[in-house]
Formats: sequence, C-alpha cells, structure tokens
Amino acid sequence: MQKHKDALVAVWTVAVMLGVTGIGLAVSRAGTDPHSPATKMRAIGGGQLCVTEGTINRGRGEELAIDVPKMRAFVTEETAQSAEAHFTYIGETAETSALGSGEIRHQFGLKLRAQDACNLVYAMWRFSPKNEVVVSVKSNPGMHESSQCGNRGYTNIKASRHLPVPEATKGVQHILYARLNGQEMTVTVDRKVVWEGSVGQGAMAFDGPVGIRSDNVRIELELFAEQSGAKKAVTIPACKVYSE
Repeated sequence: MQKHKDALVAVWTVAVMLGVTGIGLAVSRAGTDPHSPATKMRAIGGGQLCVTEGTINRGRGEELAIDVPKMRAFVTEETAQSAEAHFTYIGETAETSALGSGEIRHQFGLKLRAQDACNLVYAMWRFSPKNEVVVSVKSNPGMHESSQCGNRGYTNIKASRHLPVPEATKGVQHILYARLNGQEMTVTVDRKVVWEGSVGQGAMAFDGPVGIRSDNVRIELELFAEQSGAKKAVTIPACKVYSE
C-alpha cells in the first residue's frame, strides 16, 4: 500500500513540475509575442492625434473615420515604436489625389519615427494598383519642411522575409500592425507576419512619434500604440499643417 502511495506521489510531483514548466514557457512566449497581453497597447483617440493634412472625423462608437483623398496624422503623446490599426476598408474616396510622382494609389498605413515631413518610416498597405505591403524610409538630412524636401528621399526597403498579403475586403475589419525594434521592423496583417527586415542605419538618424496615413480610401478605424518603456523621451513635433 505504501509503495502505491509513493508511486502516486511521484506521478503527482512530475505532473506539477511539468505544469510549472509549461506555464514558464507560456510566459516566455508571451513576452516575445508582440500581440500578447504582455504588450501594453493603449487606445489612441482623436484628441491624441495631430492631423497635418486632411481630416479625421468621429466614426461609430470609438472609431475614427477617414473620407478624404489625403490624410496624414501623428500621435501627440510618447509611445513605443509600435502601432496597430483595426480598420474597415469602406471603399475609394469620391475624389482622388495623385502622389508627387503622379501615380494614384489607394492605400492605408502606419508611420514610425515620424520626425517631420521629410524624415520618417512608412509601413503602407497598398490596396491598388497592386495589393502589397511596402516599407519605405523617407530620409532628407537637414531638411524638415515639405517645401524643402517635397517627395524626395524615399527608399523602398527590401525585406528579408516578405509574404503575400490578403485582399483588403470592403466591409471587413482587418488589422495592420508595425513595430520597430532598433533597425529591425516587423509588419503583420490580420496577426500574420507579412514583412520583416532591417530599415537600415539611415532611419536611426531621426526619431519621432507613430502615426497614420491614407491615400484615396475611406476607412473606419481604431488606433492603438504600445506604451513607451524607453528612458529617452521621443521629441513630439509641433502640431501644424504640412504635406508629406
């Protein structure tokens, strides 16, 4: 009888140890997963956005609504270089606006390290003319005003890992997430990694808040940004109207 009890105790002890180990693994994974509860994302309302071009209206409930050909905005509070948009693509805007290159794109995306109109990083989901996620760095050292740099200084960054992007279905909510950890950038669509790579040392020469951008699309969204844990504060630009 005693041997039987000892065997039960041994089995129970191993089970407990395995359970604790499993919990430890779960915590470890949660700490490295950008979408885990360990990542402290907070909602960004309209009052925490500086709209530098176009307009952002109040949507349904807590949502923000975009219905202009060009919209640019940045978060006016310090956050980490990590942003996420839960958005619904409603369709194209009634009017269209061409880019500085003359091309017309329908796109929505996130901005990181947005120092000013001339220096920032983009993670753009282009719906048309080609459905894809493109990461670009706009770098113009010594320039800060759109009148100085115009549409110069753009470099599309080649990914080390680039996967197909699902179609942005009208009326269906999608999730676009971008995160910079030093030079390393990760972009996910609907919780799946679609872009990974280094944005390069040049993007480290400037710094600024996160934000959003749209071209020729109607969007309803909720915006989130990761709470900052950095010791060095990010300089928030003055809120004024300008074009990127």
